[in-house]
This record gives sequence, C-alpha cells and structure tokens, in this order.
Amino acid sequence: MELTSIFLVLGGLSLLLFSMKMMSSGLEMTAGDSLQAILRRSTSNRVLAVLAGIIATIALTSSTAVTIIVVSFVNSKLLTLTQSIGVIMGANVGTTFSAQLIAFKITDYAPIFICIGTVMYLFFKTKILKNVGYIVLGFGLLFFSIGIMGGPLRELASEPAFYAMLTTFDNPFLALLVGFVFTAVIQSSSASMGLLVTLHLSGVPISFETSAFIVLGTNIGTSITTVLASIPASRDSKRSAFFHITYDIIGCLVFGTLIFVFPQILEWFTGTWTEKARQVAMFHTLYNVATMLLLLPFVNSISKLMQKMIPVKQSETQNTYEKKLMYLDDQKIYSPTLAVTNAHLEICRMGAIANENLNLALDAFFEKDTEKAGKAIENEKIINFLYHSISAKLVEINNKALSESDAEKVGKMFKILSDIERIGDHAENIAEYAVTIKDGKLKFSDTATTELKTLAGLTTDVITKALDIYKTEDATQISEVELLEDEIDARSIEFANNHIERLKTESCEPKSGVIFTDIIIDLERSADHAHNIAYAGVVKRG
Repeated sequence: MELTSIFLVLGGLSLLLFSMKMMSSGLEMTAGDSLQAILRRSTSNRVLAVLAGIIATIALTSSTAVTIIVVSFVNSKLLTLTQSIGVIMGANVGTTFSAQLIAFKITDYAPIFICIGTVMYLFFKTKILKNVGYIVLGFGLLFFSIGIMGGPLRELASEPAFYAMLTTFDNPFLALLVGFVFTAVIQSSSASMGLLVTLHLSGVPISFETSAFIVLGTNIGTSITTVLASIPASRDSKRSAFFHITYDIIGCLVFGTLIFVFPQILEWFTGTWTEKARQVAMFHTLYNVATMLLLLPFVNSISKLMQKMIPVKQSETQNTYEKKLMYLDDQKIYSPTLAVTNAHLEICRMGAIANENLNLALDAFFEKDTEKAGKAIENEKIINFLYHSISAKLVEINNKALSESDAEKVGKMFKILSDIERIGDHAENIAEYAVTIKDGKLKFSDTATTELKTLAGLTTDVITKALDIYKTEDATQISEVELLEDEIDARSIEFANNHIERLKTESCEPKSGVIFTDIIIDLERSADHAHNIAYAGVVKRG
C-alpha cells in the first residue's frame, strides 16, 4: 500500500474526530445551557434520567462528553449519584446514533452540507445561525472524512499483510482488546464505531463476530476518560465514573458470553440485515439497549453498592473555608457551559463566606470579642484569594466559545465578584472597629447600639436575599431587596442625624462617634453591593 494512502486514512480519521468535535462545540454554543438544564431537571426518575442521557448524547455526538458533564455535576452537587447512573445509561444508548447515521452511506451528499454550513458560518450575521452553520459544516465534514477513507481502506483490504493481521483478530479476546485500547487512546467511542462501520462500508474483510467483540471493547474503552476526569473530583463523582466502567464491563461479560456460547444470536443479525455496516450499527445499538434494560431495575441497588465500594473519607470532606478553588481548580474544562456552571457555584461559595464573615464581624463588634474579630480578619484573606482566583478563571472561560446566555452570565459574574469582595472588605473594617473598641475601652450609648443592631440586621437580611437570588436565578425576591435597600438608606440617614444630636448634647463620646459613623457607612454600602448582586444575578435568557 502506498504511503499516500496511509496518510489519507490517518487524515480521514483525524477529520472524523475533528468533525465530531465541531458538531459538539456548535451545539454547545447554540444551546449548551439548555442541554445542561435537561440533564439537571429531567432526572426526577430513572426513566427520565435515561431519556435525558440519550437526548444529550445524540445532540453532542459524544457519550464521553455527556458522562464527563454528569460526573462534574455530581461533583458540584447538581445531580445525585442515583440520578447520574440513569443519565450514564442513556448516554451509552445515545452514542449508538452516530454509527447508525454513518451506516446510511450518505457520503455523496457531504459536499452539500459542507457548502451550506460554510455559507451560514461565514456570511450570516446572527450568532445562532452562525453556530447552526458550524454544526452543519461539522456534519458535512463527518461524512466527507468517511469518503476520504473509503478508497484507501479498499486498497488496504487487498494487502496480504493487512489481511493476515485481520485474521489474528478472529480471537474474540484480542478483538475486544483492540476495541478497548483504540477507544481509550482516541477518547471517543463514536469515532471508533465510525471507523469500524467505515471499514465495512469500504469492503474490508472483517468478520461480523470480530466486529461484535470490537464493539464490546469500544464500550469499555470510552469509560476510561470519565474515570480520569473523576480523579480530582469528589467521592460521589468517582462513584459515578466507577459505575460507568463497571456498567460497561458487566454488559461486556454478560452479552460477550452469550454471543460466544450462542452464535445463533449473531446469525440472527446477519440474517436480518444484509449489509455488514448495518449489522454492526444495529448490534451496537441493541447491545447497549439490552444492557440498559438489564441493569435499569437495579439503579438504587447499584448506587448503594458504589457507596460501599467507594466510601467517603473524613480527610476528603470539602471545607468551605479552604483557601482553594473547589469547582474550577486545575480541572480540565470539557464543556464551556459546564465551566460557567462551576464558576457560578464557586461564586456562590465565595458569597456565602463573605456573608458569614460579615455576621461574624458584627458579632465581634457587638460582643467586643477580639478573637472573633481576628477570625473575621483572617477569613478576609480567603475571600481575597477567591476573588483573584475566580477572576483569573473567568478570563479563561470568557475566551471560550460560549452561548449568548453563558456569555451574558460571565459578564455579570465579574461585577458580582467585585461586589462580594467589597462586602468582605466592609466586614474586615467592622472587625477592626471591634479591636479598636476593645483596646480603647470605648463605649456606645444604648440608643446607638440599638440603632446599629437594627441597621446590621437589615443589611445581613438584604445580603442573604441577594445571594439567594443569584444562586437560584429567581427574581421573585427582587421587590423585597428593593424595599430593604430603601429602608437601609433611610435608616442610615436617620441614625446619622441622631448621632449628630447626641454629639451636641455630649451624650456620645467623639471617638466612639467616629466609629459609629464609619460602621453606618460600611453597612449602607454593603447593602448597595447586595442590591447590585440581586439585579446582576438575574440573567435574561434569550
């Protein structure tokens, strides 16, 4: 076989991988957040979870991408382990769609899709139409890559050396190993199956039995990427990944044994479908459907088994106040929308820390507790670390191909981060006032203390509501935030005027009076930042 033909096969395979990535990325930019919402919301029962996995995998043309997203959602506590099991089962079924599509042999129409996709991507101004064009272009390139490989593979089939190599794969265990290793290396079962179907379309003499065992190996190989992605994640994420590989191994053992012992099963496929490419595609689909039906009734039992096999270690329990990123730290981001979701979770965590720290600083102030004040000042270092670390990650995420909704969210995140950081600064100021009061043995009148406690209560209330609005993207509490913020503004003016009157009657110490004024300013500005968070947190969806 000529070297040119070898390069054509390698080039065609590379284009196949690239086109699948294009289709996945295009769908991510067009409606990635909607797909992720399907995964999060359609998991109330195991059947819906399976359907969600099928739909998402067909759309993204990658079960690996979906299962990695699921593992990350479990790590982010957006999905439970039981919910993730159903989605992973569905993903294994959904991934068979690609092979079915390729088996239809529509390579002659590939240039039409390439032309349409290119025109839409280059000349349409609307972002969503450009993204759709990108998907269509990827679809065209997918079938174009198959056409590129067809001729060279036919030449390859006539080579005695290649034929001799193929005969060694007649050993079922070796065929299974080939499917496993190849898929684990290229990290795409869709691409592996695409190549296998293309080999049959090109007339390469691979027996159907050999192909069946390659399919079994391919299913196991695709779970390796998920396992690797779960290494830095939580125990539940590891359980989801371990379930994925266990699920595929069980399916392989059960149905591999059946087709080995009862060859009539394979004969049924060859008798039902005449084309070898269609036989392989149908085996891939029915095998995954059968595995899913076999294990679906045992989802809860499997979940409990995974929890026993991978128990939670006390040393691995996440500490909210750890000076590290929990959802974005050193993780390979497989999905732009997933990156936005994790950034949202990270900011929510930072907001919770800032809110708790403000309460701690106020306790220190009113109780004149320097130990609590010192703790609040120390916590501010964590808030500053998170501010700079999350900001740096947001810059990286902002440079990715985002959907319009996700791009808007990221833009708002920069503002929300700044507002949370400023609340942390005001909490630090209040903690420092506590130290000053304790060291200077300063006193406040009962009236002044009551006024500050009233303002402090209103401020912590509005911050809690604002952060809840951002966390849930629910605008129903906006009016409450408005009323609270207006009341805080009015009370700040009222209490400041009262303070001036007390100074005139010398019922308040001047040094204490300065701190009184400063803390009112800190609380009023904290409320302003809460108001900003509430409004920035509700992203209009397009």
